[in-house]
Amino acid sequence: MSEIKVNLKHGNSYKVFIKAGISAEIPAHLHKLNLGHKYAIITDSKVEKLYALAFSRLLKKNKINCEVFPFTEGEPSKNLQIVETLAKKMLEKGFDRKDAILALGGGVTGDIAGFLASIYMRGIPYIQIPTTLLSMVDSSIGGKTGVDMLEGKNLLGAFNQPKAVFIDPEFLKTLPLKQIRNGLAEIIKCSVIRDKKLFEFIENNLEKILSLSQNRLIKIIEQSVQIKAEIIQKDEKETLEIRQLLNYGHTYGHAIERMSNYKLLHGYAISIGMILANNLAVEKKLLKKPDAERIKNLLKKSDLPIVTLQKPTFKDIISDKKKEGSVINFVLPKKIGEAVIYKMKCPIK
Repeated sequence: MSEIKVNLKHGNSYKVFIKAGISAEIPAHLHKLNLGHKYAIITDSKVEKLYALAFSRLLKKNKINCEVFPFTEGEPSKNLQIVETLAKKMLEKGFDRKDAILALGGGVTGDIAGFLASIYMRGIPYIQIPTTLLSMVDSSIGGKTGVDMLEGKNLLGAFNQPKAVFIDPEFLKTLPLKQIRNGLAEIIKCSVIRDKKLFEFIENNLEKILSLSQNRLIKIIEQSVQIKAEIIQKDEKETLEIRQLLNYGHTYGHAIERMSNYKLLHGYAISIGMILANNLAVEKKLLKKPDAERIKNLLKKSDLPIVTLQKPTFKDIISDKKKEGSVINFVLPKKIGEAVIYKMKCPIK
């Protein structure tokens, strides 16, 4: 088993446990952590049937009191109304400040559950148990939680660090291949901004990664989590610029997601966003064309999209949180393994 410590100030530190089959060991960990008298398992309607009901039986078998609270799967559920509905259901079941939340599912579930935990009874503990590759390497780490508005993605939320993260690659066996690719886009993102060796490993092992070779999946998950943990430790709440590096591809990507009415998968939108960011980096003479082509080729070989019918304009981008006053922050690679923040004056108020 791999344990990666996320060292944060103010008592917010936690461990990320990575091991095939670790979900069966979670009851023992919960007894040690002793976070709540009972646990609210927040999950979506799809994961409820796949895993949540069986998981709740496992907890109860190990003398852990719990209830399952499902919501309709998909990004459209990531809104304040769903958060309020879940809170009401928890109240009806008698959950109070001495209890805790388990986020069992993908990124939408983790964002909703983490945000709900931050405001329920003014805050209760929660644990992330991601079930998709995307959530394993992205949203389950770092404490960003929240919901969408019509005006943009993740505009309402809070920094709320989990008490632990349990990553079980066994969950990936039930994922469709498009969801593996969805998560791979974020891993490629991490490699471009921080780790050329990880990028090369993906290049050399792509076929086996997509065929769910467990050893290779665990390796790229571990390295992506390590990259994110190292960045978050230096900039927990994005008050410095270093955490913004994780937004490579996201300034364009979030706008593309919104323009698709969230029908385009997050990683797919970020893939296009990376290409657009690379084009800007080449234009500004920050990135050399051969590196831009190499990134493009890896995304293409991963069967991720690299073009969009409609490129986001400044108007599409300005509602995103990457805008500060009249300046938009773009994360642009200088080479594979290194990126910088590029500030661009926005021509639209």
